[in-house]
Amino acid sequence: MSKIYYGKPKVCDTFEKVSDDVDLVFIADCWGPDGRDHLKFATPGIEKNVPTFIDKPFAYEVKDAITLVQLAKKYKTPIMSLSMLRVLPHATRFRNRFAELGEPEFGIIKGGGDTMGGHIHAISLAQHLFGSGVESVEAMGQTPLAYVHLNYGDKPHRPKAGVMLNCACGDTYHCSMYASAYSKLGAIHSPNLGDFEFPYAVVEILKMIKKMVKTGKSQVSYEEMIECIAIATAGRLSQKERKRIYLREVLERK
Repeated sequence: MSKIYYGKPKVCDTFEKVSDDVDLVFIADCWGPDGRDHLKFATPGIEKNVPTFIDKPFAYEVKDAITLVQLAKKYKTPIMSLSMLRVLPHATRFRNRFAELGEPEFGIIKGGGDTMGGHIHAISLAQHLFGSGVESVEAMGQTPLAYVHLNYGDKPHRPKAGVMLNCACGDTYHCSMYASAYSKLGAIHSPNLGDFEFPYAVVEILKMIKKMVKTGKSQVSYEEMIECIAIATAGRLSQKERKRIYLREVLERK
């Protein structure tokens, strides 16, 4: 390794020094404490103007997501966070079939599991297929975000009846997720979106990271990154309070 990287690894005395003299900070702990520590991990590099990729989830609470974006803008540092499901080519090809339906009026996402890391996959797949701009959410189940309904309000070119995320759906084939779309013309269903497909999304993300480093610009909308976490925050609150929660409510509580 030292021959490849032209020298011996440097052992840092403090966590803050890890981001010294590097081209990219890559925070890869999606199955750790569900993003609760991402603000802490990302801040030193952002303050040094080092491009930063934060593995999903971007954050656990929307207030941390907003703070990360504010830091990025303050220090003019590009940051990026997204799920593989947001750029998976197989999901894009499925979305291209929506023309068969005219325009989807309702959608279903199956998969994700009961952790924040899995919830973000489900939310991101919904964003990929049906778009951003969620207005409110309603959640139910024995665990937060077990079953979540995304409501887009009256926004054009969004499912009028919303999108249902079925995260608590039991075991699945090689981490596969599935999607369905419905309209008055019929229904279409996705193939497996799982372990054998995910490497193609990883390639796309690495290309985006490289472009971010070279251009100094994030390749993902900050608004969409925040919305992803706002949906999760609102969903947990909805399940707890047993009522519909508008995204503006959690965004204003920051």
